[in-house]
Amino acid sequence: MKAMILAAGRGERLRPLTDCIPKPLVCIAKKPLIVYHIENLVSIGVKDIVINLAWLGEKIPEALGSGDKWGVRLHYSYEKEALDTGGGIKQALTFLGNEPFLVVNGDVFIDELPIIPVLKKDEQAYVWLVDNPCHNLAGDFALSDGKISDSGLFKLTFSGIGLYRPALFLQCHKSRFPLARLLRDGMQKGNVVGGHMVTFWCDVGTVERLVALEERQAYLLS
Repeated sequence: MKAMILAAGRGERLRPLTDCIPKPLVCIAKKPLIVYHIENLVSIGVKDIVINLAWLGEKIPEALGSGDKWGVRLHYSYEKEALDTGGGIKQALTFLGNEPFLVVNGDVFIDELPIIPVLKKDEQAYVWLVDNPCHNLAGDFALSDGKISDSGLFKLTFSGIGLYRPALFLQCHKSRFPLARLLRDGMQKGNVVGGHMVTFWCDVGTVERLVALEERQAYLLS
């Protein structure tokens, strides 16, 4: 299985840190955030990882190289301008091939990846939801009997981690679009499934959350 790390975002809420480095290279316990993702992907047997690049993107291959250090092949998908989550994935399909692939948002942190399921023939996507953090108490999507929907009394938060078929992206003819739009379209057709992920998860979207995560990791390593 191949995987993709979404790393093209500007990281506005992490400024001024992201004025000089791309968000995935922000360090937590002296290790770049994106390296945690690479290590987690390697731990489940992934050998090929695509990373999309936009804001200060040249700094990421300078820092990571070819991936030899982790025993993985890193491929870089350069975007002249950020193509949003869906558009970035669509552009990278030439690297990802014809089989289902895993996508991880570059600005989240998890202790470990969940068990990866096998998509059934009529399933286009499997996404993981997490308990709602304090900054997203309303949640994003509902989960019922393994199906993901955009409506429900109780919603969970999208983790930014999902397993997708290439065909999901080929149906959109635009070059720039959000992944959420495709997922919502798929939910209406009943072909988006998912599960509840209970491992530690953090959206590293602000300086405050970054500081809290740094304190957690320092405590765990002490």
